[in-house]
Amino acid sequence: MLYAVIGILAAAVLLCIVKICIMKKTAREISSGFAEKLHDDTNTRIDITSSDKDMKELAASLNTQLRKLREEYLRYHQGNRELINAITNISHDLRTPLTTIYGYLDMIKKTDDPQRIREYLDIITERTELMKQLTEELFRYSVMISDEGGMTTEEVFVNQLLEQSIADFYPALSQRNIQPQVNITHKKIVRQLNKAALSRVFANILNNAAKYSDGDLEVTLSDTGRITFANTAGHLSAVSVEQLFDRFYTVEAAHHSTGLGLAIAKTLIESMGAVITAELKDQRLIITIEL
Repeated sequence: MLYAVIGILAAAVLLCIVKICIMKKTAREISSGFAEKLHDDTNTRIDITSSDKDMKELAASLNTQLRKLREEYLRYHQGNRELINAITNISHDLRTPLTTIYGYLDMIKKTDDPQRIREYLDIITERTELMKQLTEELFRYSVMISDEGGMTTEEVFVNQLLEQSIADFYPALSQRNIQPQVNITHKKIVRQLNKAALSRVFANILNNAAKYSDGDLEVTLSDTGRITFANTAGHLSAVSVEQLFDRFYTVEAAHHSTGLGLAIAKTLIESMGAVITAELKDQRLIITIEL
């Protein structure tokens, strides 16, 4: 009987030793794997040979934390690239009118002709106004993305607000010989939204169409609350359309825009729980809002 007890105890001790050895081996695997995955830019997971439930849960937890860490790392570097692009674009947008202003100031010094001086001053005034618009657009965007208080909502009659927005932009569109085709449902579309924010979204999209459309614009509001803005955009490619909502992306630097208009629209739309997308189909840019 004593020998049986000793045998059982010996077996138990042996099993414990084996278990401890396996646990130590697994700990080394986790330690080595964690260090390797932390150092290398890889999406592979920490693998262990042990089938122990607790150790597998530990490895799974570390893999989850590694994934989150990689996502934060990518967001950081993406933000850093955006900041560099922002500085480059804004520097260009501000430098161009500044160079023009400096040039015309120098020309004013070299002439006594009152008519020429007035012409030069008009150009300087125009460039100064452009710089003011650029800086205000940048300031509004920085304030908006730093606002963590959320926005108040109310019942918004979308049909009416869209019609008013198109009417407000009609002179700007007419200057570009754009006669918008408007198809707004007779069904009353009411949503719980921020009226001022939605108005700003419509204004930014219409302003974008007025600047970059090849001469047409079609605006549609369906019975389901889907809004589409479509215009011919021969200068766009599928790649550039994917970047339209990126902060500080500009289609053409010559247009002197910080590229914030559609980025602001996207931020506002998403903050209201809606969705905005863009696609290029048969050389027509189609911006869709799902309310």
